[in-house]
Parts: sequence; structure tokens; C-alpha cells
Amino acid sequence: MDWIVDPFELAFQQRALIGGVLAGVLTSVVGAWVVIRGMSFMGDAVAHGVIPGVAIAILLGVNPVWGALLAGIVMIWGINLVHQHTKLSSDVGIGLLFVGMLALGVVVISLTPTFSGSIAAILFGDLLGVTWDVIWLEAIGLVVALALSYVMYRPFLALAFNADKAEMMGFRPQVAHFALLALITGAVVLLFQGVGAILVFGLLVGPPATAIILVRRVVLVMVVSGICAIFAVVAGLLISYHYSTAASATIVLISVVVFFLVLTGSRVRNALMSKPPLSAEA
Repeated sequence: MDWIVDPFELAFQQRALIGGVLAGVLTSVVGAWVVIRGMSFMGDAVAHGVIPGVAIAILLGVNPVWGALLAGIVMIWGINLVHQHTKLSSDVGIGLLFVGMLALGVVVISLTPTFSGSIAAILFGDLLGVTWDVIWLEAIGLVVALALSYVMYRPFLALAFNADKAEMMGFRPQVAHFALLALITGAVVLLFQGVGAILVFGLLVGPPATAIILVRRVVLVMVVSGICAIFAVVAGLLISYHYSTAASATIVLISVVVFFLVLTGSRVRNALMSKPPLSAEA
């Protein structure tokens, strides 16, 4: 029991636990829509796309959150510009902005080697150094994500299956799409200080993907995803404390491992259930 309790007697571990749980629940709410809508590539692109904004903000002595937010807005604007004014699919715009913003971030980082430590923390997260200010921001972000998911539940759900049918049902798919993009960008911007701009993508996809294997209803996907995320956070912090591993990376790794364990278990169960019962010979 001491193996579990001792790490969380430390104040910074308690903050990491609270911040990690809030991050896990927030990414579960947002990630459920990301996975159902098939926007995993978009989530990855936004997670990478905030890097140059953060790097430039550090150079200018500005709060990195504002740099990340501005970079996220540029990402969304650029992706939609390519999609609306060319015959290319949105995936092309995402790919172009993904590579372009990541390259810009690398260029900025290469020009400022003195900031390599800070950039490393932004890329890979510093959950053990999370502050109460960040925790409060995560809590506010979670409330906003829950409220937006509640208000936009039917438009998001209709959009996830077919944009044309969503429009026929009286919804405005473009508005729903932009709201979902704003939800993804907001989650990435809020969480990069704790989980990291890159590793946030793991929590955004891993637990929701695991949940979808087990349940089908969106609300249940969010709940099961949240349980998986909280387990990954607690287990990751424990392993990080006892074996001196990187906390954020350990949490994301556990969430990915859990996905493949659940996937394997599901396939084995389906295989066993599909076998015809053995008949007793007379």
C-alpha cells in the first residue's frame, strides 16, 4: 500500500495528479468527438502546429499560452483556406500546415539554443511542475468542453456520420465543424503546459479509442475514456516516481498499451463467441 500512497504525499505529486486527472477527463470529452468524427490527423496537426507559436512567445517574453492559441488559429485558418479555395481535400491542407508549422518551430528552436530546456518541457510536458494556475485553466477548459458538447451534441453527432444529412436535418455542419475545431484547439492550447504539445495527442486519441472498442454511445465513450485516462495518469505517475521515468510520456505509453490490451481481449472474446458449441456424441 505504501507503494501507492507514498508518492502522493508530496505536494508537487498531488498537483500532478489533479492536473493529470483534469487533463485526462478533458481529452476524453474532446477526444470522443475526435475519434468518432475521424479527425485524429487534425488533432495531431494542431498538437504539432502550436510549437512555433510557443517558441516565438518564449523569444518575445510573452505567455506561451497566447503563442499556442495564435498558432492554433493560424492552423485552422490555413487548413480551411486550402480546402475552400482549391480542389484539394482537407487532408492536404492539414498535411501542409502540419509540416510547415512543425518546420517553422524547428527553425525557431534552432536559432535559440538557449531555450532548448524550455522547449523540451513544452514538447514533452512537465506534469510534475504543473502549477495551480494551470490546474484552474484545465478545470475551466473542462467545464467549457462539457457545456459545448452538451449544447452541440446533436449537430456533432449528425456531422460525425454525414455532413449532407446533418444539413438536411436542419443543422449547420460548417458551424458544427468550426466549433469542433475550436474545441480541439482549445484542449491542445490548455494542456501543452502539463501534458506537452506533442504528447497531448496520445491522450486525445488513446483512451477514447479504447472506449469505442467497449461501448458505442457517445456519452458512455466519454465516461469509459475518462476512466481509462485516469487509470493511465495514476499508474503513470506511480511508475514515474518509483522508476524515474518521464511522467507525461509514461502516462501516454500506458494509455496506448491499454488500448492494445483491450483490442486483443476483444478479438479473443469475439473469436471464442463465434465458435460453434461442441456437440456431445451419442
